[in-house]
Amino acid sequence: MAKKMWGGRFKKAIDKGFFEFQKSIQYDYRLAEYDIYHSIIHVIALKEAKIISSAEATKLVSALNAIFKEINEGKLKPDLSAEDIHTFIQNRVEKKVGSIASKLHTLRSRNDQVAFDEKWYCYKEGVSILALLNILSLSLNSLSKKYKDCFLPGYTHTQRAQVVSFVDYIGAFFYMFERDFDRLDNFVKSLSIYVGSGALAGSAIPKKAYDEALRKFLEKTRAEFKYTKSEIVKNPLDNVSSRDFVVEFLSILSILQMHLSRIAEDFILYSTTEFNFFDLPEEFCTGSSLMPHKKNPDFLELVRGYTGRIYGNLTSLLTTMKGLPLTYNRDMQLDKEPLFSSVEIITQELKIMAQFIKEIKLNHDSIGHALEDESLYATELVEFLVYKGVPFSEAHAIIGKLVRHAQDKKKKIKSLSDAQLKHFHKELNHRMINKIMNPKYAVISKKSPASLKQSSSVKSLKKKTR
Repeated sequence: MAKKMWGGRFKKAIDKGFFEFQKSIQYDYRLAEYDIYHSIIHVIALKEAKIISSAEATKLVSALNAIFKEINEGKLKPDLSAEDIHTFIQNRVEKKVGSIASKLHTLRSRNDQVAFDEKWYCYKEGVSILALLNILSLSLNSLSKKYKDCFLPGYTHTQRAQVVSFVDYIGAFFYMFERDFDRLDNFVKSLSIYVGSGALAGSAIPKKAYDEALRKFLEKTRAEFKYTKSEIVKNPLDNVSSRDFVVEFLSILSILQMHLSRIAEDFILYSTTEFNFFDLPEEFCTGSSLMPHKKNPDFLELVRGYTGRIYGNLTSLLTTMKGLPLTYNRDMQLDKEPLFSSVEIITQELKIMAQFIKEIKLNHDSIGHALEDESLYATELVEFLVYKGVPFSEAHAIIGKLVRHAQDKKKKIKSLSDAQLKHFHKELNHRMINKIMNPKYAVISKKSPASLKQSSSVKSLKKKTR
Protein backbone atom coordinates (compact mmCIF):
# COMPACT_ATOMS: atom_id res chain seq x y z
CA MET A 1 0.00 0.00 0.00
CA ALA A 2 1.40 3.39 -1.01
CA LYS A 3 2.14 6.07 1.55
CA LYS A 4 -0.94 8.06 2.61
CA MET A 5 -1.29 11.83 3.12
CA TRP A 6 -3.08 11.42 6.47
CA GLY A 7 -3.21 9.10 9.48
CA GLY A 8 -1.42 10.80 12.39
CA ARG A 9 -4.34 10.53 14.79
CA PHE A 10 -5.12 6.88 13.95
CA LYS A 11 -3.86 3.96 16.02
CA LYS A 12 -5.13 1.21 13.72
CA ALA A 13 -4.22 0.57 10.11
CA ILE A 14 -6.95 1.09 7.56
CA ASP A 15 -8.93 -2.04 6.74
CA LYS A 16 -7.69 -3.41 3.39
CA GLY A 17 -11.18 -4.05 2.10
CA PHE A 18 -12.30 -0.56 3.04
CA PHE A 19 -9.18 0.96 1.46
CA GLU A 20 -9.94 -0.73 -1.85
CA PHE A 21 -13.58 0.36 -1.60
CA GLN A 22 -12.80 4.03 -0.95
CA LYS A 23 -9.78 4.69 -3.15
CA SER A 24 -10.23 6.59 -6.43
CA ILE A 25 -6.85 6.36 -8.19
CA GLN A 26 -8.28 3.82 -10.65
CA TYR A 27 -10.31 6.61 -12.29
CA ASP A 28 -9.13 9.99 -11.01
CA TYR A 29 -5.68 9.45 -12.55
CA ARG A 30 -7.23 11.29 -15.53
CA LEU A 31 -6.86 14.47 -13.48
CA ALA A 32 -3.06 14.10 -13.19
CA GLU A 33 -2.08 17.03 -15.42
CA TYR A 34 -4.50 19.38 -13.66
CA ASP A 35 -3.33 18.24 -10.24
CA ILE A 36 0.21 19.06 -11.30
CA TYR A 37 -0.96 22.54 -12.36
CA HIS A 38 -2.45 23.08 -8.93
CA SER A 39 0.74 21.87 -7.28
CA ILE A 40 2.92 24.23 -9.33
CA ILE A 41 0.70 27.21 -8.46
CA HIS A 42 0.75 26.18 -4.81
CA VAL A 43 4.55 25.85 -4.74
CA ILE A 44 4.96 29.32 -6.26
CA ALA A 45 2.51 30.72 -3.68
CA LEU A 46 4.49 29.07 -0.85
CA LYS A 47 7.67 30.65 -2.20
CA GLU A 48 6.01 34.09 -2.53
CA ALA A 49 4.80 33.78 1.06
CA LYS A 50 8.38 32.87 2.10
CA ILE A 51 7.19 29.56 3.56
CA ILE A 52 9.66 27.67 1.37
CA SER A 53 12.88 28.88 -0.21
CA SER A 54 13.45 29.64 -3.87
CA ALA A 55 15.77 26.64 -4.10
CA GLU A 56 13.12 24.34 -2.65
CA ALA A 57 10.48 25.75 -4.97
CA THR A 58 12.75 25.24 -7.98
CA LYS A 59 13.33 21.59 -7.09
CA LEU A 60 9.63 20.93 -6.50
CA VAL A 61 8.51 22.63 -9.73
CA SER A 62 11.23 20.80 -11.67
CA ALA A 63 10.02 17.46 -10.28
CA LEU A 64 6.41 18.29 -11.09
CA ASN A 65 7.29 19.26 -14.66
CA ALA A 66 9.23 16.02 -15.07
CA ILE A 67 6.24 14.00 -13.86
CA PHE A 68 3.98 15.94 -16.23
CA LYS A 69 6.27 15.04 -19.13
CA GLU A 70 6.36 11.37 -18.12
CA ILE A 71 2.57 11.23 -17.99
CA ASN A 72 2.13 13.00 -21.34
CA GLU A 73 4.61 10.66 -23.01
CA GLY A 74 2.84 7.62 -21.57
CA LYS A 75 5.92 6.57 -19.60
CA LEU A 76 4.28 6.78 -16.19
CA LYS A 77 1.30 4.69 -15.18
CA PRO A 78 -0.68 5.36 -11.98
CA ASP A 79 0.25 3.38 -8.88
CA LEU A 80 -3.01 1.58 -8.10
CA SER A 81 -1.92 1.10 -4.50
CA ALA A 82 -2.16 4.89 -4.01
CA GLU A 83 -5.36 6.30 -2.53
CA ASP A 84 -5.98 8.96 -5.16
CA ILE A 85 -4.24 11.06 -7.81
CA HIS A 86 -3.17 13.64 -5.21
CA THR A 87 -1.39 10.97 -3.18
CA PHE A 88 0.18 9.47 -6.29
CA ILE A 89 1.65 12.83 -7.39
CA GLN A 90 2.88 13.58 -3.88
CA ASN A 91 4.61 10.20 -3.59
CA ARG A 92 6.10 10.52 -7.06
CA VAL A 93 7.59 13.92 -6.18
CA GLU A 94 9.11 12.39 -3.04
CA LYS A 95 10.84 9.73 -5.13
CA LYS A 96 12.44 12.48 -7.21
CA VAL A 97 13.45 15.06 -4.58
CA GLY A 98 13.29 13.23 -1.26
CA SER A 99 12.19 14.91 1.96
CA ILE A 100 11.60 18.30 0.32
CA ALA A 101 8.41 16.74 -1.08
CA SER A 102 6.92 16.87 2.42
CA LYS A 103 6.57 20.64 1.93
CA LEU A 104 4.49 20.29 -1.23
CA HIS A 105 1.22 19.84 0.64
CA THR A 106 1.85 22.68 3.10
CA LEU A 107 -1.33 24.56 4.01
CA ARG A 108 -3.56 22.99 1.36
CA SER A 109 -6.29 20.37 1.17
CA ARG A 110 -7.29 17.74 -1.34
CA ASN A 111 -10.74 19.37 -1.19
CA ASP A 112 -9.26 22.44 -2.88
CA GLN A 113 -7.22 20.36 -5.30
CA VAL A 114 -10.06 18.25 -6.63
CA ALA A 115 -12.36 21.22 -7.27
CA PHE A 116 -9.54 22.91 -9.18
CA ASP A 117 -8.66 19.73 -11.10
CA GLU A 118 -12.21 18.98 -12.19
CA LYS A 119 -12.89 22.52 -13.37
CA TRP A 120 -9.82 22.53 -15.59
CA TYR A 121 -10.74 19.08 -16.85
CA CYS A 122 -14.21 20.37 -17.80
CA TYR A 123 -12.66 23.39 -19.48
CA LYS A 124 -10.20 21.43 -21.59
CA GLU A 125 -12.67 18.69 -22.56
CA GLY A 126 -15.32 21.31 -23.29
CA VAL A 127 -13.00 23.06 -25.74
CA SER A 128 -12.20 19.70 -27.36
CA ILE A 129 -15.90 18.86 -27.79
CA LEU A 130 -16.51 22.32 -29.31
CA ALA A 131 -13.93 21.51 -31.98
CA LEU A 132 -15.63 18.17 -32.68
CA LEU A 133 -19.01 19.88 -33.00
CA ASN A 134 -17.47 22.20 -35.54
CA ILE A 135 -16.27 19.22 -37.59
CA LEU A 136 -19.70 17.61 -37.33
CA SER A 137 -21.34 20.79 -38.62
CA LEU A 138 -18.99 20.80 -41.62
CA SER A 139 -20.00 17.21 -42.41
CA LEU A 140 -23.67 18.13 -42.27
CA ASN A 141 -22.98 21.10 -44.51
CA SER A 142 -21.09 18.92 -46.97
CA LEU A 143 -23.94 16.41 -47.17
CA SER A 144 -26.55 19.14 -47.66
CA LYS A 145 -24.55 20.69 -50.51
CA LYS A 146 -24.10 17.30 -52.18
CA TYR A 147 -27.88 16.84 -52.34
CA LYS A 148 -28.96 20.49 -52.36
CA ASP A 149 -31.49 19.94 -55.16
CA CYS A 150 -33.17 16.92 -53.54
CA PHE A 151 -36.46 16.65 -51.67
CA LEU A 152 -37.84 14.30 -49.02
CA PRO A 153 -41.26 13.48 -47.60
CA GLY A 154 -41.54 15.29 -44.29
CA TYR A 155 -43.26 13.57 -41.36
CA THR A 156 -45.31 14.40 -38.33
CA HIS A 157 -46.45 11.61 -36.00
CA THR A 158 -44.32 9.35 -38.27
CA GLN A 159 -46.95 9.90 -40.95
CA ARG A 160 -46.28 11.56 -44.29
CA ALA A 161 -47.04 15.26 -43.98
CA GLN A 162 -45.47 17.63 -46.54
CA VAL A 163 -42.53 17.75 -48.92
CA VAL A 164 -39.35 19.32 -47.54
CA SER A 165 -36.01 20.07 -49.13
CA PHE A 166 -33.11 17.86 -48.13
CA VAL A 167 -31.28 21.04 -47.10
CA ASP A 168 -34.11 21.84 -44.71
CA TYR A 169 -34.05 18.31 -43.36
CA ILE A 170 -30.31 18.35 -42.64
CA GLY A 171 -30.61 21.94 -41.45
CA ALA A 172 -32.92 20.87 -38.61
CA PHE A 173 -30.10 18.80 -37.11
CA PHE A 174 -27.54 21.46 -37.93
CA TYR A 175 -29.39 24.01 -35.81
CA MET A 176 -29.78 21.54 -32.94
CA PHE A 177 -26.02 21.07 -32.85
CA GLU A 178 -25.46 24.80 -33.26
CA ARG A 179 -27.45 25.39 -30.07
CA ASP A 180 -25.41 22.68 -28.35
CA PHE A 181 -22.28 24.51 -29.49
CA ASP A 182 -23.53 27.80 -28.05
CA ARG A 183 -24.51 26.21 -24.73
CA LEU A 184 -21.10 24.59 -24.38
CA ASP A 185 -19.28 27.71 -25.52
CA ASN A 186 -21.05 29.77 -22.86
CA PHE A 187 -20.28 27.13 -20.24
CA VAL A 188 -16.56 27.12 -21.03
CA LYS A 189 -16.35 30.90 -20.98
CA SER A 190 -18.17 31.10 -17.65
CA LEU A 191 -15.87 28.74 -15.75
CA SER A 192 -13.96 30.39 -12.90
CA ILE A 193 -11.19 28.18 -11.51
CA TYR A 194 -10.26 28.98 -7.95
CA VAL A 195 -7.33 28.34 -5.64
CA GLY A 196 -6.91 28.95 -1.92
CA SER A 197 -9.94 27.21 -0.42
CA GLY A 198 -8.00 25.08 2.03
CA ALA A 199 -10.25 22.33 3.37
CA LEU A 200 -13.23 24.70 3.62
CA ALA A 201 -12.31 27.88 5.52
CA GLY A 202 -9.73 29.37 3.17
CA SER A 203 -5.96 29.43 3.23
CA ALA A 204 -3.40 30.91 5.61
CA ILE A 205 -1.29 31.77 2.56
CA PRO A 206 -1.71 35.51 1.82
CA LYS A 207 -3.83 36.51 -1.15
CA LYS A 208 -0.91 38.50 -2.54
CA ALA A 209 1.17 35.32 -2.74
CA TYR A 210 -1.56 33.44 -4.57
CA ASP A 211 -2.14 36.36 -6.95
CA GLU A 212 1.53 36.38 -7.90
CA ALA A 213 1.58 32.59 -8.25
CA LEU A 214 -1.40 32.64 -10.59
CA ARG A 215 0.10 35.46 -12.65
CA LYS A 216 3.39 33.62 -13.15
CA PHE A 217 1.73 30.31 -13.91
CA LEU A 218 -0.84 31.67 -16.34
CA GLU A 219 1.84 33.57 -18.25
CA LYS A 220 3.25 30.20 -19.28
CA THR A 221 -0.09 28.51 -20.02
CA ARG A 222 -2.06 31.40 -21.48
CA ALA A 223 -1.99 29.99 -25.01
CA GLU A 224 -3.73 26.81 -23.89
CA PHE A 225 -6.00 28.24 -21.21
CA LYS A 226 -6.52 31.81 -22.38
CA TYR A 227 -10.23 31.80 -21.60
CA THR A 228 -10.01 30.38 -18.09
CA LYS A 229 -10.61 32.76 -15.25
CA SER A 230 -8.21 31.50 -12.56
CA GLU A 231 -8.44 33.56 -9.41
CA ILE A 232 -8.40 33.55 -5.63
CA VAL A 233 -11.46 31.88 -4.20
CA LYS A 234 -14.41 34.12 -3.36
CA ASN A 235 -16.13 31.73 -0.99
CA PRO A 236 -14.10 28.67 -0.01
CA LEU A 237 -17.08 26.84 1.48
CA ASP A 238 -18.93 27.10 -1.80
CA ASN A 239 -15.89 26.14 -3.85
CA VAL A 240 -15.15 22.84 -2.09
CA SER A 241 -18.79 21.83 -1.68
CA SER A 242 -20.26 22.66 -5.11
CA ARG A 243 -20.31 20.54 -8.22
CA ASP A 244 -22.93 22.47 -10.14
CA PHE A 245 -20.36 23.07 -12.87
CA VAL A 246 -20.16 19.30 -13.40
CA VAL A 247 -23.96 19.07 -13.35
CA GLU A 248 -24.15 21.86 -15.94
CA PHE A 249 -21.57 20.16 -18.15
CA LEU A 250 -23.41 16.84 -17.93
CA SER A 251 -26.70 18.63 -18.66
CA ILE A 252 -25.26 20.15 -21.85
CA LEU A 253 -23.83 16.78 -22.88
CA SER A 254 -27.21 15.15 -22.22
CA ILE A 255 -28.95 17.58 -24.57
CA LEU A 256 -26.22 17.01 -27.16
CA GLN A 257 -26.66 13.25 -26.75
CA MET A 258 -30.41 13.64 -27.26
CA HIS A 259 -29.73 15.28 -30.61
CA LEU A 260 -27.21 12.61 -31.58
CA SER A 261 -29.77 9.96 -30.70
CA ARG A 262 -32.48 11.65 -32.76
CA ILE A 263 -30.33 11.91 -35.88
CA ALA A 264 -29.28 8.29 -35.34
CA GLU A 265 -32.92 7.19 -35.15
CA ASP A 266 -33.80 9.07 -38.35
CA PHE A 267 -30.92 7.51 -40.23
CA ILE A 268 -31.86 4.05 -38.94
CA LEU A 269 -35.48 4.52 -39.96
CA TYR A 270 -34.77 5.94 -43.39
CA SER A 271 -32.26 3.18 -44.17
CA THR A 272 -34.76 0.36 -43.59
CA THR A 273 -36.15 -1.58 -46.55
CA GLU A 274 -39.55 -0.04 -45.82
CA PHE A 275 -38.19 3.48 -46.45
CA ASN A 276 -34.91 2.90 -48.30
CA PHE A 277 -34.24 6.62 -48.56
CA PHE A 278 -30.65 6.45 -47.29
CA ASP A 279 -27.82 4.04 -48.00
CA LEU A 280 -25.58 3.91 -44.93
CA PRO A 281 -21.80 3.53 -45.21
CA GLU A 282 -20.77 -0.11 -44.82
CA GLU A 283 -17.66 0.69 -42.80
CA PHE A 284 -19.87 1.77 -39.91
CA CYS A 285 -22.29 -1.18 -40.12
CA THR A 286 -22.04 -4.88 -39.22
CA GLY A 287 -23.47 -8.12 -40.54
CA SER A 288 -25.35 -11.02 -38.99
CA SER A 289 -23.66 -14.22 -37.83
CA LEU A 290 -26.64 -16.17 -39.20
CA MET A 291 -28.33 -14.10 -41.92
CA PRO A 292 -25.91 -13.31 -44.77
CA HIS A 293 -28.03 -10.55 -46.27
CA LYS A 294 -28.05 -8.29 -43.21
CA LYS A 295 -26.43 -4.85 -43.00
CA ASN A 296 -27.07 -3.62 -39.48
CA PRO A 297 -26.71 0.07 -38.45
CA ASP A 298 -24.86 -0.85 -35.25
CA PHE A 299 -23.08 2.48 -34.78
CA LEU A 300 -26.35 4.37 -34.88
CA GLU A 301 -28.02 1.87 -32.55
CA LEU A 302 -25.18 2.21 -30.04
CA VAL A 303 -25.48 6.00 -30.17
CA ARG A 304 -29.16 5.62 -29.42
CA GLY A 305 -28.41 3.08 -26.69
CA TYR A 306 -25.73 5.18 -24.99
CA THR A 307 -28.31 7.91 -24.43
CA GLY A 308 -29.50 6.01 -21.36
CA ARG A 309 -25.95 5.98 -20.00
CA ILE A 310 -25.49 9.71 -20.60
CA TYR A 311 -28.83 10.57 -18.97
CA GLY A 312 -28.03 8.20 -16.10
CA ASN A 313 -24.72 9.94 -15.46
CA LEU A 314 -26.50 13.27 -15.04
CA THR A 315 -29.20 11.77 -12.83
CA SER A 316 -26.69 9.95 -10.65
CA LEU A 317 -24.80 13.15 -9.86
CA LEU A 318 -27.95 15.16 -9.22
CA THR A 319 -29.04 12.45 -6.81
CA THR A 320 -25.63 12.34 -5.11
CA MET A 321 -25.63 16.11 -4.54
CA LYS A 322 -29.30 16.37 -3.58
CA GLY A 323 -29.05 16.44 0.22
CA LEU A 324 -25.39 17.01 1.06
CA PRO A 325 -24.68 19.33 4.01
CA LEU A 326 -21.91 21.91 3.69
CA THR A 327 -19.14 21.52 2.91
CA TYR A 328 -17.17 18.68 1.30
CA ASN A 329 -18.46 15.13 1.75
CA ARG A 330 -16.88 11.95 0.43
CA ASP A 331 -20.03 11.26 -1.59
CA MET A 332 -18.68 13.87 -4.00
CA GLN A 333 -15.86 11.55 -5.01
CA LEU A 334 -18.51 9.73 -7.04
CA ASP A 335 -18.94 12.66 -9.43
CA LYS A 336 -15.88 11.70 -11.46
CA GLU A 337 -16.91 8.42 -13.09
CA PRO A 338 -20.16 9.88 -14.53
CA LEU A 339 -18.21 12.91 -15.77
CA PHE A 340 -15.43 10.90 -17.40
CA SER A 341 -17.93 8.42 -18.84
CA SER A 342 -20.07 11.07 -20.54
CA VAL A 343 -17.08 12.93 -21.96
CA GLU A 344 -15.55 9.73 -23.35
CA ILE A 345 -18.80 8.55 -24.96
CA ILE A 346 -19.67 11.93 -26.50
CA THR A 347 -16.14 12.38 -27.82
CA GLN A 348 -16.14 8.99 -29.56
CA GLU A 349 -19.63 9.49 -30.98
CA LEU A 350 -18.86 12.92 -32.44
CA LYS A 351 -15.67 11.73 -34.10
CA ILE A 352 -17.39 8.77 -35.76
CA MET A 353 -20.63 10.62 -36.60
CA ALA A 354 -18.75 13.30 -38.55
CA GLN A 355 -17.19 10.60 -40.73
CA PHE A 356 -20.44 8.63 -40.97
CA ILE A 357 -22.52 11.56 -42.22
CA LYS A 358 -20.13 12.39 -45.06
CA GLU A 359 -20.58 8.88 -46.51
CA ILE A 360 -24.40 8.72 -46.52
CA LYS A 361 -25.94 8.29 -49.98
CA LEU A 362 -29.50 9.07 -51.04
CA ASN A 363 -31.57 6.49 -52.93
CA HIS A 364 -33.24 8.72 -55.51
CA ASP A 365 -35.57 6.02 -56.88
CA SER A 366 -37.10 5.22 -53.48
CA ILE A 367 -37.40 8.87 -52.55
CA GLY A 368 -38.92 9.72 -55.93
CA HIS A 369 -41.51 6.97 -55.52
CA ALA A 370 -42.44 8.28 -52.07
CA LEU A 371 -42.79 11.81 -53.43
CA GLU A 372 -45.46 10.56 -55.83
CA ASP A 373 -47.79 10.22 -52.83
CA GLU A 374 -50.35 12.90 -53.65
CA SER A 375 -51.40 13.37 -50.04
CA LEU A 376 -48.05 15.15 -49.50
CA TYR A 377 -49.40 18.09 -51.55
CA ALA A 378 -52.81 18.43 -49.90
CA THR A 379 -51.73 21.42 -47.83
CA GLU A 380 -50.47 23.23 -50.94
CA LEU A 381 -53.86 22.70 -52.57
CA VAL A 382 -55.51 24.24 -49.51
CA GLU A 383 -53.14 27.19 -49.73
CA PHE A 384 -54.00 27.63 -53.41
CA LEU A 385 -57.73 27.87 -52.60
CA VAL A 386 -57.07 30.26 -49.72
CA TYR A 387 -55.29 32.62 -52.12
CA LYS A 388 -58.33 32.34 -54.38
CA GLY A 389 -60.45 33.76 -51.56
CA VAL A 390 -61.81 30.53 -50.09
CA PRO A 391 -62.00 30.58 -46.25
CA PHE A 392 -59.37 28.25 -44.79
CA SER A 393 -61.78 25.95 -42.97
CA GLU A 394 -63.80 25.54 -46.17
CA ALA A 395 -60.67 24.94 -48.26
CA HIS A 396 -59.45 22.41 -45.70
CA ALA A 397 -62.73 20.47 -45.98
CA ILE A 398 -62.78 20.63 -49.79
CA ILE A 399 -59.29 19.18 -50.22
CA GLY A 400 -59.95 16.61 -47.50
CA LYS A 401 -62.94 15.37 -49.49
CA LEU A 402 -60.91 15.39 -52.71
CA VAL A 403 -58.15 13.26 -51.16
CA ARG A 404 -60.70 10.84 -49.70
CA HIS A 405 -62.51 10.57 -53.04
CA ALA A 406 -59.28 9.68 -54.86
CA GLN A 407 -58.42 7.08 -52.20
CA ASP A 408 -61.88 5.50 -52.30
CA LYS A 409 -61.86 5.34 -56.10
CA LYS A 410 -58.22 4.23 -56.13
CA LYS A 411 -57.41 7.03 -58.54
CA LYS A 412 -54.72 9.68 -58.73
CA ILE A 413 -55.90 13.24 -58.22
CA LYS A 414 -53.77 14.18 -61.23
CA SER A 415 -55.79 11.76 -63.36
CA LEU A 416 -59.12 13.45 -62.62
CA SER A 417 -60.68 15.55 -65.38
CA ASP A 418 -61.41 19.25 -65.06
CA ALA A 419 -65.09 18.44 -64.67
CA GLN A 420 -64.42 16.03 -61.84
CA LEU A 421 -62.11 18.53 -60.11
CA LYS A 422 -64.59 21.38 -60.45
CA HIS A 423 -67.12 19.19 -58.67
CA PHE A 424 -65.10 19.93 -55.53
CA HIS A 425 -64.41 23.60 -56.34
CA LYS A 426 -64.60 25.78 -59.41
CA GLU A 427 -60.99 27.00 -59.02
CA LEU A 428 -59.56 23.48 -59.28
CA ASN A 429 -58.40 22.31 -62.70
CA HIS A 430 -56.04 19.75 -64.19
CA ARG A 431 -53.32 22.27 -65.15
CA MET A 432 -53.19 23.83 -61.69
CA ILE A 433 -53.23 20.44 -59.95
CA ASN A 434 -50.19 19.29 -61.94
CA LYS A 435 -48.34 22.50 -61.18
CA ILE A 436 -49.02 22.34 -57.44
CA MET A 437 -48.47 18.62 -56.91
CA ASN A 438 -44.75 18.89 -57.52
CA PRO A 439 -41.93 18.65 -54.94
CA LYS A 440 -40.15 21.78 -56.11
CA TYR A 441 -43.34 23.85 -56.10
CA ALA A 442 -44.26 22.55 -52.63
CA VAL A 443 -40.93 23.73 -51.22
CA ILE A 444 -40.55 27.07 -52.99
CA SER A 445 -44.15 28.05 -52.20
CA LYS A 446 -43.19 28.44 -48.54
CA LYS A 447 -42.23 32.04 -47.84
CA SER A 448 -41.74 32.07 -44.08
CA PRO A 449 -38.26 33.12 -42.88
CA ALA A 450 -37.90 29.78 -41.07
CA SER A 451 -37.73 27.96 -44.38
CA LEU A 452 -34.23 27.19 -45.62
CA LYS A 453 -35.57 27.93 -49.09
CA GLN A 454 -34.17 31.36 -48.35
CA SER A 455 -30.59 29.96 -48.51
CA SER A 456 -29.38 27.42 -51.02
CA SER A 457 -27.39 25.44 -48.47
CA VAL A 458 -26.73 25.19 -44.78
CA LYS A 459 -24.08 27.64 -43.73
CA SER A 460 -21.06 26.28 -41.92
CA LEU A 461 -20.95 26.89 -38.19
CA LYS A 462 -18.60 29.75 -37.41
CA LYS A 463 -15.28 28.56 -36.08
CA LYS A 464 -15.76 29.88 -32.59
CA THR A 465 -13.55 27.28 -30.93
CA ARG A 466 -10.49 28.64 -29.22
